[in-house]
Amino acid sequence: MPRRKIVAGNWKMNLDRRAARDLTAAVAARRAEAGAVELVLCPPAVYVETVAATLAAAPADIGLGGQNAHDKASGAFTGEVAPAMLVDLGCRYVILGHSERRTLCGETDAAVNAKTRAALAAGLTPIVCVGETLQEREAGRTAAVVTTQVQGSLAGIPATDLDKIVVAYEPVWAIGTGRVATPQQAQEVHGLIRGLLAGLASPEVAGRIRIQYGGSVKPDNAADLAAQPDIDGALVGGASLKADDFLGIARAFTG
Repeated sequence: MPRRKIVAGNWKMNLDRRAARDLTAAVAARRAEAGAVELVLCPPAVYVETVAATLAAAPADIGLGGQNAHDKASGAFTGEVAPAMLVDLGCRYVILGHSERRTLCGETDAAVNAKTRAALAAGLTPIVCVGETLQEREAGRTAAVVTTQVQGSLAGIPATDLDKIVVAYEPVWAIGTGRVATPQQAQEVHGLIRGLLAGLASPEVAGRIRIQYGGSVKPDNAADLAAQPDIDGALVGGASLKADDFLGIARAFTG
């Protein structure tokens, strides 16, 4: 069976409540433009409930996700959000291990692994992010870095759970810089990741797992990325803050 394409918008720390509501309503009203592509909106945690309410008022097949979650179900973790809390608000997805959290918050592969297990246990679909820095790419270490991140972030997760996960390849040097990996560069790493997933589970399971590309994806470069055999969608940052751009990217993956 072909993998269903998935395009997720990571709003990061942007927008206010009114803007979050308006953007959600705009995407929901034009949901049909994305065809069979799965759409996911990941607002800041404080606006998850607002986005959920807006989606409920204008029913559309759009998933809701968080941008992070803790690996514990509850406890004295000031400022953190438990996976079950996201589920309680209507989330089906959660982004884990984004390069900004790895870099700015010191998240390790082991931490991402623990969060991924907790998200799965709560019934969420984790979007697990991996990717190399510019220095690592220029040093010829892309394969080594991505291999370590994939194997560490997904270590010990049984095959029955692996195919519930979405993997996002986000070269750090392309995030928010305006630079984008060429379709060939992206496909090379996506192919590597699929091979690693086959090693963790089986070729059959790996063939079902969706692998997104992220890093300055825009409507004008999305089609070339979408044409690659192992690129199953996009994790979109800045372009997800405009309905026209976000839906334009989604349309590129409908073919």
